[in-house]
Amino acid sequence: MSTFEKTILFTDSDGRARFRTETLSLSEGKPQARLSPLMASSGFQLRRSPVGFRSEFHCTENPQWLFVLEGQMEIGLQDGSSRIFGPGQHFYSADVLPAGATFDPTVHGHWSRQVGPDELVTLFVRG
Repeated sequence: MSTFEKTILFTDSDGRARFRTETLSLSEGKPQARLSPLMASSGFQLRRSPVGFRSEFHCTENPQWLFVLEGQMEIGLQDGSSRIFGPGQHFYSADVLPAGATFDPTVHGHWSRQVGPDELVTLFVRG
């Protein structure tokens, strides 16, 4: 049976964003084209970010998949670490503000930015 690696940006118990990896089973389809079970979604958006784009720290409002279609995207965390995602790479963004918390840009969320010489084109698919 084939699997799919799902990188997840999530809010940990201390309120800080972190990455973790899960494995999804590709249990459907045929041996030459393995599929995951169908996952629900409520819509999608495309985004084009110019060279030089950078956001402030923020939380994800609604959990969603993010797929990089063109360019490169860097995601930075409060601990100073970051990861770069390029064309064909993805992650599931679920670092929502903890229930009852007031957003604190020194604790919560992540920042994102375009890196490299090319515009960043992304696809967001809401869960």
